[in-house]
Amino acid sequence: MLSFLCFLVFLIPLCFFDLWWLVCSLLFFVFLLMFFSFPYFFCWGNLSYFFGCDLISYGLILLSLWICILMVLASESVFRSLYFPGFFLFVVIFLSIMLYCTFSSVSLLSFYVFFESSLIPTLFLILGWGYQPERVQAGIYLLFYTLLASLPLLVGILFVYNNLYSLCFFLLGNGWFSGGLFYICMIFAFLVSMPMFMVHLWLPSAHVEAPVSGSMILAGVLLKLGGYGLIRVFPFLFSFGFVFSFVWISLSLVGGVFVSLFCMRQTDLKSLIAYSSVAHMGMVIGGVMTLSYWGVCSSYVLMIAHGLCSSGLFCLSNISYERFGSRSLLINSGLMNLMPSMAMWWFLLSSCNMAAPPSLNLLGEIGLLSGLVSWSWLLMSVLVFLSFFSAAYTLYMYSYSQHGSTYSGLYTCSLGYVREFSLLFLHWFPLNIIILSVDVAVFCV
Repeated sequence: MLSFLCFLVFLIPLCFFDLWWLVCSLLFFVFLLMFFSFPYFFCWGNLSYFFGCDLISYGLILLSLWICILMVLASESVFRSLYFPGFFLFVVIFLSIMLYCTFSSVSLLSFYVFFESSLIPTLFLILGWGYQPERVQAGIYLLFYTLLASLPLLVGILFVYNNLYSLCFFLLGNGWFSGGLFYICMIFAFLVSMPMFMVHLWLPSAHVEAPVSGSMILAGVLLKLGGYGLIRVFPFLFSFGFVFSFVWISLSLVGGVFVSLFCMRQTDLKSLIAYSSVAHMGMVIGGVMTLSYWGVCSSYVLMIAHGLCSSGLFCLSNISYERFGSRSLLINSGLMNLMPSMAMWWFLLSSCNMAAPPSLNLLGEIGLLSGLVSWSWLLMSVLVFLSFFSAAYTLYMYSYSQHGSTYSGLYTCSLGYVREFSLLFLHWFPLNIIILSVDVAVFCV
């Protein structure tokens, strides 16, 4: 694991020598090296003093590196306009290092340190390359929501160490803790990070004000840190988890329905995609909180699928924004007339967002539906509305943006660049090809 970390660290000096495409190519190379070091065993491997890897962390490390590569591809306007491209590359590399260390940590304390450190480069992306002056307020929202919720987690970690004298993940399974306050301290930071309904207000503002790279990493990876943390801490909260599970499941699913209704009245493309992330993460929280094998595996699959699909949708909205200078659906209507070559990619990624076959979203949502209904058949009444509105707001986004009359100020036909088509293909292809290896996803936990 240290060899990959050293590779990423030694990329930092290259960021300041105007070597944009070389850094992007080397990120592809380190991704391929990580891809071919697949752990064929179902336990921790590649262990060192601080780092290790199992199948759960392996998938999320690959997702983090992949999204960081696509961030560089999507942000070519930063390089073209000379808007501090060297510092931008440094922030992306630093963020990839923090995410790599977060997912490969074998200690609860080092996981907490890197989990919090990953917010710093994200904040720099929002404040440095955001679009509107409101990005300062969005950055403060992001920082204070997550930091305020993370302080009780640090107290809970110190309590665990005081009782077990160890913080290694693979040594914590025998620690049976009870107590409502300790339980809330350990999971609340992860619920805010995902985010759960009622503590989700930081996410839409951060997405709307962030550049395309910030939106991609927020939706693609940073929301998955919460789900990964829940999967890691629940083994020693298992005895007490069943007491409060119904609260989180009910709140997440009912909140997902309300958020889906919010999506139906959005006029900002990025805001609509951001709110849809909250609805999807509500299902992930519900699956993890069932504490069942099927629910946790399906949540993991949906986290990977949502990371690719939502990041691709943000790329599409940015492609339109770069042409028209607006993200409003009132201006971005009738895009099929102006950008006919992009209409297919809007359709493909929108169909993945509503869990159409053969996307990985379909596998995750079917597994979550069966896992949640097996936990309580009463949830069927909520899941029906959640699935229906998920398709409804995706169809609303696609039909309103692609069909209808075009804005009168636009009379040109704009084709996409090869870079943009390859960027969208690199989102869509793994999203629909990973479903061929379902056994790895299902037996990961």
